[in-house]
Amino acid sequence: MHSLSAPTSPGRGPAFDRDPDDDPETLQDEMGMGGKERERKLRWKLGLSFFLFGLINNVLYVIILSAALDLVPPSTPKGIIAFFNIAPALAAKVGWPYLLKGRIRYVKRLIGCCLLSSFGMIVVAMFDSLFMRLVGIGLASFSSGLGELTFLQLSTTYAPPSIAGHSVGYFASGTGAAGLVGAFIWWEVRSLGVRVGVGLSSIMPFIIPLTYFYLLPHNSAFLSLSPADDEESTSPSGDSSLPYTPLPSAEDQDGEEEGSLPPGPRKGVSLSPSDKWRLVKPLLLKYMLPLFCVYLFEYTINQGIAPTLLYPVPSAEEHPILSKIIHSIRDYYPLWQLVYQTTVFFSRSSISIGLPPLPARLLSLPAFVQAAILLSLAFESAVGFFPTESNGLSIMLVFFLVSLEGVCGGLAYVNVFFRINQERPDPHSAHDIERTKQEKEFKIGSIGFADSSGILFASLFAVPTELELCKAQVRRGKMFCKGL
Repeated sequence: MHSLSAPTSPGRGPAFDRDPDDDPETLQDEMGMGGKERERKLRWKLGLSFFLFGLINNVLYVIILSAALDLVPPSTPKGIIAFFNIAPALAAKVGWPYLLKGRIRYVKRLIGCCLLSSFGMIVVAMFDSLFMRLVGIGLASFSSGLGELTFLQLSTTYAPPSIAGHSVGYFASGTGAAGLVGAFIWWEVRSLGVRVGVGLSSIMPFIIPLTYFYLLPHNSAFLSLSPADDEESTSPSGDSSLPYTPLPSAEDQDGEEEGSLPPGPRKGVSLSPSDKWRLVKPLLLKYMLPLFCVYLFEYTINQGIAPTLLYPVPSAEEHPILSKIIHSIRDYYPLWQLVYQTTVFFSRSSISIGLPPLPARLLSLPAFVQAAILLSLAFESAVGFFPTESNGLSIMLVFFLVSLEGVCGGLAYVNVFFRINQERPDPHSAHDIERTKQEKEFKIGSIGFADSSGILFASLFAVPTELELCKAQVRRGKMFCKGL
């Protein structure tokens, strides 16, 4: 158990007492600067903190996926990397919100995730055997899944509603940036090899605890906002009745930890399995199914179809731009990953840059579009839309479809988590601040099961998909997939 000597106060955990903005002298100075300026500064620090949380938590996951071709032998389907990169994360997302009880210990979680993910990447870098690399990937995956769950739950401790939504929007933007940064990092360092390229990435997780202790504002810092001052205080559904009382974040009170019930008069404040099922049921069709389908189609494309979208190396005479990017057949797969992650970043940043969220009735639209993209890319891989001599047109078509795939995936992610974050509390527990806190944390944490299970199933489908598409290409005389 960590030890922190900072004093605590009701509704305030010692983990938050590290922020300079919480010091009385600092707050007094900021009040002299004016309320609006102080609010802008706090919003900027909050947004940057959650952006960094999303970026660092997910960047290792993306590096592993982008390095899939370099981590396994040519004869091994790349889908095995996706499986070991998501199954432990799914276990974390199921285990913590559904099985454990009691208050969330944010400090303990974040430090544990930091050490585990760093160790996992070191294992991947230091060992050449496939088994040990899969073990390292699994450790980093578990850490990433638990970290994502934790940061989304942390966003629910902020009020008013626009501040909570601000946190989720920037966290989603950070996870999108992780895709772009991770794919770009591997594009640049893959020439150094797995040992050096992956080994360097093992220091990145330590940015998370530094951000948490020294940058993240305390959750009570925004309570001076009144509904009149909060231009986004009304939720997307038109509900402005969310409570502005800060939800407790004192995860380190004696005797209170995940997996146990607090002693004394608060012993009854815990969600039972029936409580959790009651909370989850309305979320299944509204949020979980659309997110599951989007990720099922998306990662089937990324791990099962994208590795087979291969074409001759473009010549400088016919394709002067492409020839500067594509130097070998092996360059196509990381290029598709880079294109995909770029559009994911922009779409996941839609709310943080001020675009309105998708209407609730359209949350399932990205899933239908993603299904159409999957079928189109599978046809392009197996049969081809254009004649063999028109490879430039084929590459441009794939570029467009992969970009649209990223847009759909990013929009689905940020809008689902934004809307679940903004949902009003259960009126039956609104009078109980601690129960309201646990219900909000559980609801947003339970959604992660949908996207992770979609990725897991996709990793299973990706293996036979890649093999069958490669066979179809060989039958028509296209042998590139055999050389990877």
